[in-house]
Amino acid sequence: MHGISRIVRGASVGRGRRASRRAVGLALASATVAVLTTGCSLEDAICGGGEYPVMTVGSTGSACVPDGEDPPKGYVRYPEGKVPEHVDDKWDTYWRTHSVDRNGRIIEVPAASEQ
Repeated sequence: MHGISRIVRGASVGRGRRASRRAVGLALASATVAVLTTGCSLEDAICGGGEYPVMTVGSTGSACVPDGEDPPKGYVRYPEGKVPEHVDDKWDTYWRTHSVDRNGRIIEVPAASEQ
């Protein structure tokens, strides 16, 4: 007489699946922590790393200049404390309708010269 044999799943198979799930969970948690602690932002930066923003004199144009270099002719640094950091932030929006004149005074830009 033939007996019915049971197929016994080894204990290591179940543990392997649990270990895989734990590894995936740990990897996702680690990635999340890395993003949150490295200062990554979901907002677009005005300039890339190693650059700072400058604005055109008398107009709403802007550019990015490598750190350590002076702004090109016709451009100046933003006034201290009024530097845009991310697209559509408070200062980026403000400087769309304002600029500085040759004397460094903040002015409203006429609609015709807006870019």
